[in-house]
Amino acid sequence: MHDAPLEAHEHTEHLAHEGGHDRFVSRLAILVSGLAVLAAIAGNLEALETTKALATTGEATLSQDEATDAWGEYEADSIKRHIYTIAGDLNPSKAADYAKVAKEQNGKQASVRKRAVDAETTRSKLVAESRHHEERHHWLSAAATLFEVAIALSTVSIVTRKHWLWQSGAVLGVVGIVLAAMAFIL
Repeated sequence: MHDAPLEAHEHTEHLAHEGGHDRFVSRLAILVSGLAVLAAIAGNLEALETTKALATTGEATLSQDEATDAWGEYEADSIKRHIYTIAGDLNPSKAADYAKVAKEQNGKQASVRKRAVDAETTRSKLVAESRHHEERHHWLSAAATLFEVAIALSTVSIVTRKHWLWQSGAVLGVVGIVLAAMAFIL
């Protein structure tokens, strides 16, 4: 695992040793430091979104399990109701007792069915939420990558004195900011 703030500090020290009090180097040190801060923020937000996506996926799985259990209970109650109905047909002397139990099973099924449907609804909401966090993760991952590349280009420009390198790094930094913003806009 890499540490963007530590890398930025190392790059900044390298810049200071390379250029002394050169204004070009000083400006690049500021650019690299800013990009490192952005990379750290994007990386941390990316990790948070990953955690949220995994947590909501786990909650969705639990809701699906609850729905599955409720539907199993619903089916079992349905079978019991049918058995009591058949038992009443086969044993007319106890038909009233069996009909009463069958009616109770039928009433119980309505609440079990509601519980199953509610759990499925919760599961669907959690799955959608998890996908939303996962999409944010992808945007932030791309942004963090661009910030890292921008840091590398800007640092190399100190040694090579190629202005197009730090300018490319600055452009990538701006694109990274746009991608990070897109994570929260969409």
